[in-house]
Amino acid sequence: MASVAVIMADPKQSEERLKHESVALPEEIDMGSMCDKIVGTSAALQRVLSLVSKVAPTDASVLITGETGTGKELVARAIHKQSRRSSLPFVSVNCAGIPRDLIASELFGHEKGSFTGAIQRRLGRFELAYGGTIFLDEVGELPLETQIALLRVLQEHEFERVGGTRSIRTNVRVIAATNRNLQVAIQAGTFRSDLFYRLNVFPIDMPPLRERREDIPVLVEYFVDHCARKVGKNIQEITKESLDLLRSYPWPGNIRELQNVIERSVIMCETGNFSVDKTWLAQQPVASEAKNQSSFSQKLASQEKEMIESALRESEGRVFGPSGAAAKLGISRSTLESKIRSLRINKNRFKSRAGMPAGRSWFESVSITPLRANGRGVNCTFRGVTRR
Repeated sequence: MASVAVIMADPKQSEERLKHESVALPEEIDMGSMCDKIVGTSAALQRVLSLVSKVAPTDASVLITGETGTGKELVARAIHKQSRRSSLPFVSVNCAGIPRDLIASELFGHEKGSFTGAIQRRLGRFELAYGGTIFLDEVGELPLETQIALLRVLQEHEFERVGGTRSIRTNVRVIAATNRNLQVAIQAGTFRSDLFYRLNVFPIDMPPLRERREDIPVLVEYFVDHCARKVGKNIQEITKESLDLLRSYPWPGNIRELQNVIERSVIMCETGNFSVDKTWLAQQPVASEAKNQSSFSQKLASQEKEMIESALRESEGRVFGPSGAAAKLGISRSTLESKIRSLRINKNRFKSRAGMPAGRSWFESVSITPLRANGRGVNCTFRGVTRR
């Protein structure tokens, strides 16, 4: 098998890698010029940051979920910066922004002549991210055939370029993100369950802005300062009316929407006082949205519980081992035990015969003494059924 380390020893391919890195560089520059700081002190955000600090030093795959605009990529970058791979590449891929027939080539590269328009060999994002981290944003949009190739990368740490016949070893940490419910996608047959469990080793759920309203004032101050410096304005004060308005708004677009509103307001501002035009904020039916999300979360938990109970039933109550429920679900024993506790599943009720070793009886013997009409008893012994 050809490793990337061997491939990079080839001067022509080293030159090719540098060329592709120079193409990818503007994306990194654009991201660096954006507001890339995680801002806030709310309990919801602190829980996220605590998870980041725990998982960053490891190489575990991370799945970041949450609504659009909640800052999933910022969290992915924070994990990378705190990891041992921080000095190596962080490559971001928007899976929803690449045509379905080109996504495999974008991720894994292609060989010359592999398809119409492939006039030369092209390195994919996994090769460019060698040694570092690859961030797969909107991973739920990947077509099924690409999901199979990604599953191979996670399981075997190797892949093939489109049109290639040689396996290429990879050393990349995978962080994925989605605003979709992947459990529903699994039920619909559009997302592979085995890939989900490979990605979902360490889940992080990003809270929407309406659940961390106490962070809005500090976010407003941060964005106002950033945007004012970018356009060369001096904003000295934020009006109380505007701050109250921003606090009361439900922010369906979350932090991204907040940033856009503030940037627009700064551009329109003609004095040193920052203010927001309330007509820019179209009120949303938050109550019904929150109710729908609560119902959605309950449905998701119910589906997950059914899957775990089904696996426990098939494994006769065994949690670990080759035929245990954890192996059937494709997750670790500790993860399954945690889910069993959180979903309040009584795993003992599936152990009707699971706990008895082969060759043992359910009961050694039971003696009863039925009474005769004359009042005298006859001893009868019933032997248990041996489990085979």
